[in-house]
Amino acid sequence: MEIRGKRPFLKNLITLAVVTIILFAIIWWISSFAIRDGGGGDFISREKLALVRIEGVITESEDIVRQIKKYREDAAIKGIVLRIDSPGGAVGPSQEIYKEVLRTTEGKKVVASMGGLAASGGYYIACAANKIFANPGTITGSIGVIMAFSNFEELMKKLGLKTIVIKSGKFKDTGSPVRELTGDEKKILQGVSDDIHGQFIEAVAKGRNLKIESVRELADGRIFSGRQAKESGLVDELGTLEDAISYATRLAGIKEKAKIVQERKEKNLLLRLFKEDFSSLIPSPLNTKFLGAQYIWQY
Repeated sequence: MEIRGKRPFLKNLITLAVVTIILFAIIWWISSFAIRDGGGGDFISREKLALVRIEGVITESEDIVRQIKKYREDAAIKGIVLRIDSPGGAVGPSQEIYKEVLRTTEGKKVVASMGGLAASGGYYIACAANKIFANPGTITGSIGVIMAFSNFEELMKKLGLKTIVIKSGKFKDTGSPVRELTGDEKKILQGVSDDIHGQFIEAVAKGRNLKIESVRELADGRIFSGRQAKESGLVDELGTLEDAISYATRLAGIKEKAKIVQERKEKNLLLRLFKEDFSSLIPSPLNTKFLGAQYIWQY
């Protein structure tokens, strides 16, 4: 009889545990939608805009390209707003993000919103958008290319260090930090820099519907305020992120206030550090991702 008496209690305990697990699962499912939709909790609405943030020095493109592609292929997303707050970065990743934005504009509207800084590679990416917004004081422009090389030759001599290089081509060790660049090497690097600079100028001219000659006059590496950039035709409107979102809402044909969808960054600092690439924290001269040409404003 005692054994029988325990069975209903055990059965009720198991039932309570199962119900609790189900409730927690439902709460987690609802909250996950709320987080993905920007915290508002309205995951049923189909009238949505995606917000993609491009922040900091651009060292890689995979994550941003993934987000843009995901939102482009999502039928519930009517348009995309790029929030750019970056001095630029490596040429390759900047160009890859630019091309992904350009590909997206073929089917969906993309509006770029510049924060405090959207220079060089950051501005390059914005040129692929349908519309560019900047604050009056936004630092932008810096249309140019930079290649920086360090030389430790004299320091090594003082330390009594000597480097022996075995190479199979005359220019194989161009940019070596243990010797000066030769005249021929400088000519080669200048030619590469000029070609990449020309690619930047072409992208600006195409995106801003300007003549190549007009862009070339502005493309000497100088920076502009947002207001100066508007006067020069480098941006369309002066306005905040909210202004850009409002414009994107109308451009996408959304009649009511759009639901903003964005990916949330990991709030836990330790988890973020484990997930992020530590090489992006290394100063430029020692970071292999920055060796070579860069679309970056170095301030």
